Amino acid sequence: MTDKIAIITAGGSGMGADAARRLSADGFKVAILSSSGKGEALAEELGGLGVTGSNQSNEDLKTLVDRTMARWGRIDVLVNSAGHGPRAPVADITDEDWVRGMDVYFMNVVRPVRLVAPIMRAQKAGVIINISSFSAVEPDPVFPTSSVFRAGLAAYTKLFADQFAADNVRMNNVLPGFIDSLPEKDAFRDRVPMGRYGRSEEISATVSFLASAGAGYITGQSIRVDGGITRSL
Repeated sequence: MTDKIAIITAGGSGMGADAARRLSADGFKVAILSSSGKGEALAEELGGLGVTGSNQSNEDLKTLVDRTMARWGRIDVLVNSAGHGPRAPVADITDEDWVRGMDVYFMNVVRPVRLVAPIMRAQKAGVIINISSFSAVEPDPVFPTSSVFRAGLAAYTKLFADQFAADNVRMNNVLPGFIDSLPEKDAFRDRVPMGRYGRSEEISATVSFLASAGAGYITGQSIRVDGGITRSL
């Protein structure tokens, strides 16, 4: 049986790390990129491959993809996670912070996809899963750069999915609400109809499903895992 291979970017902590653990439990060999070094440690724990670097660096991403291909010869799943971008009242955000927000929340997907998509197309199989945010469909003034660029990510995802669907390469977004990988705040929790923060394992379970054969006919979609915060259609 051929090993299944998954790459996880920004996978040293939080939802990215939990996704790596879940995919490993599902039988995937994992390659993890993180800037802190925690991704390398987690990859070693999981019997995978780790690279310390940034998803804002084309060179670091190429190193990750090249090492993954050299070791295993294929890439079945790419999970794009992200860090945290600038926050400020929307009219006060500087040019530099808008550009930084684009790097954190949009280009973090574009860069690795540019490297991995040709590999998946040649394989005639592959799944790309972007961990996005509920603010992509319901813009939130607390998260302005995330709201703007993750809305753009939804459009990018649809364009990519349409182009690569015939090659059996799928792309979907997971839209978490407030998740327990961050400190809980009463004001945020009170906005959630379910009355609680989501759990990281609920996000990684959704990632696991989207990576599975059960989701083989799902592409170009944004899956909300937010406890009911978003109401727009």
